[in-house]
Amino acid sequence: MNVLVIGSGFSSLASACYLAQKGYSVTILEKNAEIGGRARQLKKDGFTFDIGPTFYWMPDVFDRFFNDFGKSPEDYYKLEQLNPGYEVFFGEEDSIKVSSDFNEIKETFEKEEKGAASALQGFIDLAEDNYNIAIKDLVYKPGESPLELVTAKTVTKVGQFTSTIRTQVGKKLTSPKLKSILEFPVLFLGAKPSNTPGFYNFMNYADFKLGTWHPHGGMYMVIKAMEALAVELGVKIETGANVIGFEFEGNTVKSVQTSTKSYTADIIVSGADYHHTETLLPETFRQYKESYWDKKVFAPSALLFYVGFDSKLDKVSHHTLFFDTPFDDHAYEIYDKPNWPKKPLFYASFPSITDDTAAPKGKEAGIFLIPIAPDLEDTPELREKYFDMIMTRFESLTNQKIKEKVLFKESYCVNDFKEDYNSYKGNAYGLANILLQTAFLRPKLKSKKVSNLFFTGQLTVPGPGVPPSLISGKITSELVEKHFKI
Repeated sequence: MNVLVIGSGFSSLASACYLAQKGYSVTILEKNAEIGGRARQLKKDGFTFDIGPTFYWMPDVFDRFFNDFGKSPEDYYKLEQLNPGYEVFFGEEDSIKVSSDFNEIKETFEKEEKGAASALQGFIDLAEDNYNIAIKDLVYKPGESPLELVTAKTVTKVGQFTSTIRTQVGKKLTSPKLKSILEFPVLFLGAKPSNTPGFYNFMNYADFKLGTWHPHGGMYMVIKAMEALAVELGVKIETGANVIGFEFEGNTVKSVQTSTKSYTADIIVSGADYHHTETLLPETFRQYKESYWDKKVFAPSALLFYVGFDSKLDKVSHHTLFFDTPFDDHAYEIYDKPNWPKKPLFYASFPSITDDTAAPKGKEAGIFLIPIAPDLEDTPELREKYFDMIMTRFESLTNQKIKEKVLFKESYCVNDFKEDYNSYKGNAYGLANILLQTAFLRPKLKSKKVSNLFFTGQLTVPGPGVPPSLISGKITSELVEKHFKI
């Protein structure tokens, strides 16, 4: 049976690999000139930047993916654990480095707040238990029924689904700095700590115990590895194939039209934006109305800068977070009253600290990200304003001059997410993982109205992030096999 997979991000590549392994004939249709979806790469003047994801967390999920094919990540790329995993700035030359060693993390916490080491140990023990339940079992469910969440283990965790990360952290610690560090991983779920179920503290276990890693050559090496695996399995990949419509026979898609040609298929798997894919369908075949999408809580969009510096920078780590302004104020301007933030938190990655492929010798590659609300006005003037704002703060917080070291900068924002990925409202991370958008409450993997159309990716289960996208691809492939056995 022939399968067409729309898109070539992590979830699309994963589903393509699994389906090809099961014996389906698989072709990927990618809109852009290169594969990778949001995880594409930018090269300029000897510098190399990951356009999208930069954090390699939950290495066990990547291991599990490649192991499913008798492979391992090391067959394709070299991994290095970062130490520190990341650094967080709270003021001028006031930062905390999060070590790759958990005992050192506890010492850091204890130094900041008496009794914090013991409190952290208890918190992480609980987080580890949740991780073992969630990542090794629950997230591999297709989100078809609330009963998927009911197990002998989860019934003891009900209170953690109704409490929040913020409440949990507040019971353990009083230091604002330590609270910020424990709340930070929730950003990967695209929601506020005050809206994220306490059960999701398993992200803290991923952070402190499993560590932060870096694939040599950048996150795009994972995409290249999945591409190599897909090709080994017989998957065909077509780039520059922008899907513009479908041809039907009854309620079954018989062919997919791109801007250049038509492709016939028995099964369609869309890893493209869910909302966009449905807009390509006749209205009677759409599952969700515009009002449905408009009411959903979306993860943030982002303003990104890719910067080449003419010399190495001081006093920063590979991953550096700048939390010198109130988190709640910025979150309010993302989720509650969408607006360009007055004093945004921001994140910076300097892969060339670790990776000699990221920048020419003696130079530094910098990736800067400001989380913003989706669908904001996006103009060159606003981008320039915020670049100057964060560069000025960067100089003050790290006590060094960097503006004069800038060789070039490229930016990426709401309009680009819409143009390149047909992203709903230009969101960067999909749907936020709040309680009412968890598991079976997310958009379905299988269309209820089109007999042979399936979805995968961050707008459906299990949610936003790279590891969940890999898992989503696997779940969708299993659902396809369930409905269309060879």
